[in-house]
Amino acid sequence: MARALAGGMTRKDPAQALIFSDPNRDQLDAAGRLGEAQVTTDNDEAIAAADVVVLAVKPQRMREVCKALAPAVLKHQPLIISIAAGISTRSLVQWLGGHERLVRAMPNTPALVSEGATGLYATPAVSAEDRDHARAPFDAVGYTMWVEEEDLLHAVTALSGSGPAYFFFLMEIMEAHGVEQGLSAEQSHSLALATARGAAAMASADEKPLSQLRTDVTSPGGTTEAALRAMVEGQLDRSIRDGMDAAARRSGELAEEYGRRRS
Repeated sequence: MARALAGGMTRKDPAQALIFSDPNRDQLDAAGRLGEAQVTTDNDEAIAAADVVVLAVKPQRMREVCKALAPAVLKHQPLIISIAAGISTRSLVQWLGGHERLVRAMPNTPALVSEGATGLYATPAVSAEDRDHARAPFDAVGYTMWVEEEDLLHAVTALSGSGPAYFFFLMEIMEAHGVEQGLSAEQSHSLALATARGAAAMASADEKPLSQLRTDVTSPGGTTEAALRAMVEGQLDRSIRDGMDAAARRSGELAEEYGRRRS
């Protein structure tokens, strides 16, 4: 994800001054090919030269990494952006020695192809100018929005963070059914992809509510109406809501689990 964000920023502004820090030399070699990016294995060196620091590490390692970074962060006072799911700003502040200039971001994987969706939350210590700086990397790889309550990131996770998998699942089912009906695997795959891409393009290009777009393509007594009736009778809508509830609930549970490890 870090390379996706950096790639989007260098495409938007090739003169961006980026520094990558990673203990893995292979990761650094890949990062070094992004425009004029500098690379280092020394986190303190990277922070000393940075106005904005993006923490792109696994949630399980965030406490360890933040505690090691705390002295440099407190000395240089950069804006910190975390893209680790489930790590609250309360935990980050404690692990970073009281540093409060923090933004949490919940991007999703389509950012890898510059079609991402990201929810952002800023602590009160973050200025309007900081918000602009924090938003820039995510604007470069898709759609970005702010939430004013940190708990709303659980809803963002359930909708857009985990959302790509829901669409992949639906496309997978449609593809498999096409094969069952006699189409080749290649034909079914291509039709499923083109249909999803076309539906998303129509929804993006039209200001009508999604419910109206659905109604517009549903002819009375036709095949689409028959399909949708069967899906509703099978409680597909309830299943999707239950799945999103489970995602939001799990996001909250992870925050509590990581929060218990604050010290």
